[in-house]
Amino acid sequence: MTAASAPTDAAAFCADLVRSHDFPRYASTLFVPATERRALLALYAFNVEIVRVRDQVTQPLPGEIRMQWWTDMLAGHVHGSAEGNPVAAELLLAIRDFSLPVEPLSLLAEEHQFDLYNDPMPTMAALEGYLSATSSALFALAARVLAQPSAAAEHLARHAGLAQGIVQVMANLPRDAAHRQLFVPQQLLESHGSHMEEVFSAKETPTIRAALEALAGDGRQHLATAQSLLGDLPPAARRAFLPLALVRRDLAQLARADRNPFLPQPVSRLATLWTLWRASRSREFTK
Repeated sequence: MTAASAPTDAAAFCADLVRSHDFPRYASTLFVPATERRALLALYAFNVEIVRVRDQVTQPLPGEIRMQWWTDMLAGHVHGSAEGNPVAAELLLAIRDFSLPVEPLSLLAEEHQFDLYNDPMPTMAALEGYLSATSSALFALAARVLAQPSAAAEHLARHAGLAQGIVQVMANLPRDAAHRQLFVPQQLLESHGSHMEEVFSAKETPTIRAALEALAGDGRQHLATAQSLLGDLPPAARRAFLPLALVRRDLAQLARADRNPFLPQPVSRLATLWTLWRASRSREFTK
């Protein structure tokens, strides 16, 4: 890799990484200008790297070491190896070019340490804290790339991230149950007469369905709040929230009465692109 080609190659690496492992976010970047798109892909590639640690290790300690490398890098304690890591290089460039705060990125990595263990998510408050530091943080940082930072964007990002995160918890239930990991709050399950082992058995029951419907209800509330706040942002900033169109679609599908919550139901890439394209042309995101 030559010095001239290094930046382009790093950007392409990030784009390929996000396209392969987080296609919905990748697709959402297709509707923003090229310079901002590159920065968004750096953010999303960083997120992919952090989320993938869970699947790349068999014990928590190696995972924690990998997470620590990223927090050290963001704190400026890693030098040579950071320059040779295309995701780190692109992330540092995005931070510099768009004056992005480092603290939310470090907190995102720290919060995902929860993924490395089999401790159940205890309460809705704990889940909201986890999602605020992960999904909501990515929305807020994306909004900073596309427009000037504002309290309105931060407020919208919180609700958008909670809605999106709840969808991810429900969509990932088959995989998580197979790994005996519980992101559906234990308190929520118990309040509907269910429990952790019932989820791990991967058999649909009325009590599990009731708990998931309650979770989906929270997701719908956060989505409605996020949508009501979109008009407070300039059109450029609203592009950061295009994934809300996917959240709306997925919530409707995940809450269907005839759906088995333990059967994966992947969505085609074409359907994702079509949903985002339609949203990008709607008044909701343009005026």
